[in-house]
Amino acid sequence: MTPDVRALVDAALELHRDHPEITARLSEHRARLEEPVRIALVGRVKAGKSTLLNALVGARVAPTDAGECTRLVTVYRHGRVPRVAARTGRGERDLPVRRVDGGLLLDLAGVDADDVDHLRVDWPTAGLAAATLVDTPGIASLSADLSARTRAFLEPPDGLPGADAVLFLTRQLQAGDVDVLRDFQARAGSRTTTITVLSRADEIGAGGLDALLQAGQVAERMAADPAVTEVSPTVLPVAGLLGLAGRTLRHGDFVALRSLARTAPAELQPFLLTADRFCRPEIPGEVAPGLRRTLVERFGLFGVRLSVALVRAGIDGAQELADELVRRSGLEELHRRIAVEFTARGAHLQEASALAAVEWALRSTPADGDERLRYEAERLRLTVRDVVGPAALRSDGALGDVPAGVRAEAARLLGAGGGSVAARLGLPEDTPPEALHTAALAALDRWQAHGDDPLAARAVRDAAGAVVRSVEAVLAELDEASSAGAGPQPAAG
Repeated sequence: MTPDVRALVDAALELHRDHPEITARLSEHRARLEEPVRIALVGRVKAGKSTLLNALVGARVAPTDAGECTRLVTVYRHGRVPRVAARTGRGERDLPVRRVDGGLLLDLAGVDADDVDHLRVDWPTAGLAAATLVDTPGIASLSADLSARTRAFLEPPDGLPGADAVLFLTRQLQAGDVDVLRDFQARAGSRTTTITVLSRADEIGAGGLDALLQAGQVAERMAADPAVTEVSPTVLPVAGLLGLAGRTLRHGDFVALRSLARTAPAELQPFLLTADRFCRPEIPGEVAPGLRRTLVERFGLFGVRLSVALVRAGIDGAQELADELVRRSGLEELHRRIAVEFTARGAHLQEASALAAVEWALRSTPADGDERLRYEAERLRLTVRDVVGPAALRSDGALGDVPAGVRAEAARLLGAGGGSVAARLGLPEDTPPEALHTAALAALDRWQAHGDDPLAARAVRDAAGAVVRSVEAVLAELDEASSAGAGPQPAAG
């Protein structure tokens, strides 16, 4: 994190100390500079947002029913002890912490949901150490009020989004979804603040055992659609319930699944066609109907089918099965992409949000002596590294006519392989600053030549321009670090 950004926000707070509304927003962004990157899960009703959040956290902390708490924006962050609080117009109120089966049962305890701006949950889990996750009501839902809550969070009147990045869950991206993402990204200043998740991937193709393979093919087609690439450079298929089942699998679950797997396939198969059949008392084997009902609730019917098939194929332990379910669910790949596209760039995403807050304050309430802050904000805008990522390359096939090796370098320089200076330049993290500087200058020369090529397509020249700006930002960081007498810092989360 750039100390200058903190200092700028502090100076803006002092300048506007007599304006409570301004200082409240600036204070919020000042506090967020000390927190992990904030990622909102957004999508339509029943897109699987809460289930995926639980899978990412590794515990059932977000409600997945249609209760009153699902109508609210809820911020989940790492904490040493469990705590739940409701933010209302009258301040913050603690709510009861009800732990159930290793997870959390949210309870408003008589607080009117209409009076709540958002809930905040502190939970002691490694799944929230690198990123704060935000669950949101469904957009374009039957309730205009619920959709408005999410829009107000992503697109508040002052133009300062409540999140640094978005996981957008969809089963089929629609025009209204694109509008929401476009508006959010206009405020965030980057298309790669969004990863699109093809959610509930296990339900594609009637939920057969090849559903995840089919989901991968659907995701590839979505990623090639210009309407999708306009708002998201990455589309990943994820079966959230399957991933959650893997993250929370218990030994008793495995014992029951192993017992089912020992039943003759011809006898068991008719009962695996629907959830109702699976819970019938006449099913062969030793697994009681109540336990089968629990399995289908925790794993989904697809998860039960897949688990039985995997045990029959040779998996003989609970941990081995859990790992395989997580891998097949797409959750492992989603974690990796979040780390590369969001967490590794978290400091820069937060810096951009904080700078936007200062610029908003300076625009909305001019004050004597603000010229220096305006200049400093503009200077920092130029030195904060470009976080647009590989979107310019993937949209409209920008570099489709150039050799693959050049495309790979461009994506790397834009941060596809990590946000640190060394990662962008394709060098080890312990590379001396002088060598980093030499490599950056060479990359700048190459990509300026691509941008100046009169025979290149316009899209290629535009993408080359994005790479040039990214490399220039790298050089600016190296120069600033050299002036301060320190090497470049690795990307923070």
